[in-house]
Amino acid sequence: MATLTNFLLKPSPNLASITKISPSLYSNFPFEKSKQSIFKNLKTNKPLLITKATAAPDVEKKVAKSERVQKVNSMEELDEALKNAKNRLVVVEFAGKDSERSKNIYPFMVNLSKTCNDVDFLLVIGDETEKTKALCRREKIDKVPHFNFYKSMEKIHEEEGIGPDQLAGDVLYYGDSHSEVVQLHSREDVEKVIQDHKIDKKLIVLDVGLKHCGPCVKVYPTVIKLSKQMADTVVFARMNGDENDSCMQFLKDMDVIEVPTFLFIRDGEICGRYVGSGKGELIGEILRYQGVRVTY
Repeated sequence: MATLTNFLLKPSPNLASITKISPSLYSNFPFEKSKQSIFKNLKTNKPLLITKATAAPDVEKKVAKSERVQKVNSMEELDEALKNAKNRLVVVEFAGKDSERSKNIYPFMVNLSKTCNDVDFLLVIGDETEKTKALCRREKIDKVPHFNFYKSMEKIHEEEGIGPDQLAGDVLYYGDSHSEVVQLHSREDVEKVIQDHKIDKKLIVLDVGLKHCGPCVKVYPTVIKLSKQMADTVVFARMNGDENDSCMQFLKDMDVIEVPTFLFIRDGEICGRYVGSGKGELIGEILRYQGVRVTY
């Protein structure tokens, strides 16, 4: 298969909104030596790449009133909460008693807790007691507000000093299990989606990214919104290439060297792709592959 750069028609205006995949990332996964066919149901024509918290006393009172945000007071309590959550996403805010930024971000976390029922939200007031200080030392928390994301008792992501939009995007990206976006975990999952929509001939938009890719997180709320708005004509799916060997082999076979990459598939064929996290450009490309004339 030719390299992805052979399909460039023009430089991407969103070079700052993509993440380059290092060749060493591919080498860390034990691929089979024999060359396999890409897919049983997918013909890979040369694709057209178009573009490249207590925060303050009043917050303390709100914590008590919030049923969805639970306050954690020690290492033992955090470990127990993570254990009980099993494979659910757990978002922990490490806040400070006198931190204005902790105070300002906390209400947004409360709002998220009310709408994201498949996510557990916890609050640690880091400088409240010796036990919470010890917890912060264990988790290597130096500044607040600091957010840790856990699944199956393992930390999968962390952010420091972020705003409401970034927090919401992270929660959607790492905890999404209820949207119209189909979550894919192997090349077999991709084949199944293709087979399922051969009859209805819907356009399949496959969002390929990496677990800790900032631009991938940035664009994902847009993907969720579009999946709801275009459900009648478009199928949205997502795969994290570094989830397992099968996913990484998929990226390699598809010549994906930058993420996020959106593959457009119709009738079992890749009819195009878009690389970047620009909302307007992504929408324009989806419309174009639906037959809508789009001018730039």
